[in-house]
Amino acid sequence: MATLGNPKETIEILNKYHFIFQKKFGQNFLIDTHVLDKIIKSAEITKDDLVLEIGPGIGTLTQYLLEAAREVIAVEIDKSLIPILNDTLSAYDNITVINEDILKVDINKLVQEKNNGRPIKIVANLPYYITTPIIMGLFEAHVPIQNITVMVQKEVADRMQSGPGSKDYGALSLAVQYYAKPYIAAFVPPNCFMPRPNVGSAVIRLTLHECNPVQVKDEALLFKVIRASFNQRRKTLVNGLNNGTEIHLSKELIAEAIGELGVSPTIRGEALTLEQFAMLSNIIYDKMRK
Repeated sequence: MATLGNPKETIEILNKYHFIFQKKFGQNFLIDTHVLDKIIKSAEITKDDLVLEIGPGIGTLTQYLLEAAREVIAVEIDKSLIPILNDTLSAYDNITVINEDILKVDINKLVQEKNNGRPIKIVANLPYYITTPIIMGLFEAHVPIQNITVMVQKEVADRMQSGPGSKDYGALSLAVQYYAKPYIAAFVPPNCFMPRPNVGSAVIRLTLHECNPVQVKDEALLFKVIRASFNQRRKTLVNGLNNGTEIHLSKELIAEAIGELGVSPTIRGEALTLEQFAMLSNIIYDKMRK
């Protein structure tokens, strides 16, 4: 069995199966053993862990995960990769490969069946266009997770961990930080992949909060307020919330809510912290109830 993780082995296995890269799946396979080691280390995987890997590709990272974890469930959307995975992972008996779109998998059910409902660790090298929907889907489904370690586009990693006032700060920063603590473990240049992507990447670990850092009366409303505040970044917070279709209050009441928060009426959404957004959404919640 080939241990993958370098260009030579990767090319051999791809040629053996006449594999063709699918643009629609955004496939870029890792060919750097240092980066693979870093991912395993960042995810803090132990022999007690059930790991869910999203997008195993040809099984490069999967082999590393199988050595480190108790059990791995790998979900791969591209059916042409399934015979390759059966080959590259044939030496292991602690693997389950599922040929499915991760957005359609009932992960809560898997965690119940395979891990008695205890939190799992998630590792992924995802196509960049789908990173955010997958991560947000996991958070919103309240899947029991200890941490998520993903390879993302460098600018997405920057957005996930940035704070108020920076140009990278936005709805994604707040959503991620509401659920988890982000930590950038490594920056990964394009030459660590095959084929080479056009952008730099980063490995980011999201450790889920044991209890939320802020208390809100309505989680869905918090995210509506955040989205409306960043939809038109250059607008003031009053105008952003007033133009948003999801906040059903008059402009006067919105201005009043912002006043109650104790900030300037001309403030922009990008200046507010997560705590302030939580307070604002609770004030708006009370006004909408009246």
